[in-house]
Amino acid sequence: MALKKHSSRGLWLIAAFKLFKGFALLAVAIGALKLLHKDVASEVEQWINYLRVDPHNHHIDKLLAKLGLLDDRKLKELSVGTFFYSALLMTEGVGLALKQRWAEYFTIISTALLLPLEVLEIARRANFTRIALLLVNIAVVVYLIIHVRRKQSVE
Repeated sequence: MALKKHSSRGLWLIAAFKLFKGFALLAVAIGALKLLHKDVASEVEQWINYLRVDPHNHHIDKLLAKLGLLDDRKLKELSVGTFFYSALLMTEGVGLALKQRWAEYFTIISTALLLPLEVLEIARRANFTRIALLLVNIAVVVYLIIHVRRKQSVE
């Protein structure tokens, strides 16, 4: 009984994590569509001023320079890719929340397949967030593999 309760809590945590990331990416995808036919850097600069962030910050300057390079074609590509990844994460999250066996396998495979890309991103430019997300995703894969194996041995 304690194993079932712990297992259920772990699945719920992973489902919540996947759903959180999915909804965050959905917001990014919608935001990218809303920026079509607009000067992206100018729009973001307005938000920076509204939020009272120091506009002369080095990181803000770099962000605005990168955003200035986005055209409508790149925004559409970003939005499509982000919508797809968001749908993938939400499918995993809902399936895990509903304790579907296919979702456990699907999450193991999809998360494991993306780990090399995360490692490449860290090799290109390491930061705390990227490393933390990599470690969380590795933990998710390991946890789910152990969970699936335990479930199979019980049956």
